[in-house]
Amino acid sequence: MGISVRREGQRDLQFSVGELTGALGDSVTVLPLVVALGALTPVSLPHVLLLFGVFQIVWGVVYGLPLSVEPMKALVGLTIAGTLTYPELAAAGLLAGGVLLAAGSTGVLGRLERYVGTPVVRGVQLAVALLLAKSGLELGVADPVLAGVALLLTLAVVALGYRRTAALVILAVGVALSVAAVGVPSPSLPSLTLFPAGAPQLSVGAVEASLGQLAMTVGNAAVATSLLCADLFDADVEADELASSMGAMSLLSVPLGGLPMCHGSGGLAGKYAFGARTGGANLILGGLYVLAALVTGLVAAFPLAVLGVLLVVVAVQLGKSAKATTSLPLTVAVGVTGLLVNVGVAFVLGVVAHQLLARR
Repeated sequence: MGISVRREGQRDLQFSVGELTGALGDSVTVLPLVVALGALTPVSLPHVLLLFGVFQIVWGVVYGLPLSVEPMKALVGLTIAGTLTYPELAAAGLLAGGVLLAAGSTGVLGRLERYVGTPVVRGVQLAVALLLAKSGLELGVADPVLAGVALLLTLAVVALGYRRTAALVILAVGVALSVAAVGVPSPSLPSLTLFPAGAPQLSVGAVEASLGQLAMTVGNAAVATSLLCADLFDADVEADELASSMGAMSLLSVPLGGLPMCHGSGGLAGKYAFGARTGGANLILGGLYVLAALVTGLVAAFPLAVLGVLLVVVAVQLGKSAKATTSLPLTVAVGVTGLLVNVGVAFVLGVVAHQLLARR
């Protein structure tokens, strides 16, 4: 049962239980990362959630598909871990957005991907996962009892067969504890200002981080998402088209206080697995994000020990993608180098090593 909106010459939009559950499937990794960023950095959470809501709706209407709108995980993960400051995140997001828009507009994305290589992309994902896990453990140590309770709850949810929703369950527990501590905040709209959390700051670290993010985005959010659109929905959505929309989205979002965003293939697969079949899921989720933007005062009271467990859960989910590699030793080497040195150095060394191995 549901409502279907027919559009001449475009895909219909449906509003049903499947579209609702699919919409929630895309929030499994988005909300934990956004909450962590709001709790640990000066990012303006109302602006972030509002812009997530707006772009969910925009791409749902434009494509008619349940395309994911996610934060660029490498950049956000490095900021949560303290490797990047928020101004550097903003600069890296603008840089990545400009490169994606240019690459998508000129059709060079496919040629760039083969030089990077799947093992390097997976290695960058592993590095970000390791950094998130490290930060989560450090937060959990501050209150080991509460962290232990949250961990036991996570294991119980996984044991019951709800592995994908474990992060949302822990997020709900943290929100409940926040409400108990400070009550329910009064709704308020974010103000419309440029760079409300601080002006961008270009640095060597920002450039290196943007390179690592682009490695992930090209493989995971452009090429892989394009293939999924064909496989799951029989839709012809070119990787370069997705790159252009991600670039434009990030260039518009960051100055208004949002995050650099992408169309992650994992988010699209999550929406589909939970029942979404049309862009109606995006409109539903966009509305929920806008509502959430009105009551973000709870984030300041979010217990950091619970946040630590939440980060570890997200890190495990992200790190599992490293298994889908064609060279596990190279992927692990890139991931460990990213953890011990930095992601930019790991990315460059990984590309060089991949090219040398390919020639042999």
